[in-house]
Amino acid sequence: MAGWFLGEIRMFGGNAAPAGWMMCDGSALNINDYDELFALIGTTYGSSGPNTFRLPDLRGRLPVGQGAAPGLTRRLMGQQVGVNGVSLTDANLPAHLHAVNASDNIADAVAPGPTLTLGTISQDPAVSLFYGASADGSTPIAKQAFSSQAFGSIGNGTPHTNQMCTLSINYIIAVAGMFPSQG
Repeated sequence: MAGWFLGEIRMFGGNAAPAGWMMCDGSALNINDYDELFALIGTTYGSSGPNTFRLPDLRGRLPVGQGAAPGLTRRLMGQQVGVNGVSLTDANLPAHLHAVNASDNIADAVAPGPTLTLGTISQDPAVSLFYGASADGSTPIAKQAFSSQAFGSIGNGTPHTNQMCTLSINYIIAVAGMFPSQG
């Protein structure tokens, strides 16, 4: 690789960085050993003490241009954003309806079940079984709980990933090379 700038970052298909390059893995470097690179990037990507600075850590991350474009969130140099998984809550779901298993037929069971959760109440106490009335009408109609299949919860709150199709590759940074002129 010839003709690169100090601090330049490239994608690289090898398992080890070539001479003059290092993996973008967040490694801490001594400022005195890499003073020109430090002059370019400083502690933008972190530091582990007064005499060190860190390389960018692009393991498992995608680079994105710094700054703000119309309609986009401003990103600062060295800023890391994003998470591996997100747990959705009810507030994240769009407005929607759930079907209820019901019938306009007269109820024929004392308690709702998995195949029919609601039925029409008969005016005849002898057949108002759904609400637990006695056959002779002497027992008042009692409320019954819906079947758990009627209004069960959905999901379990486990985080999910929002991941586009990717191919993992190494990023390397030039730690030796031409010092770029600022201008």
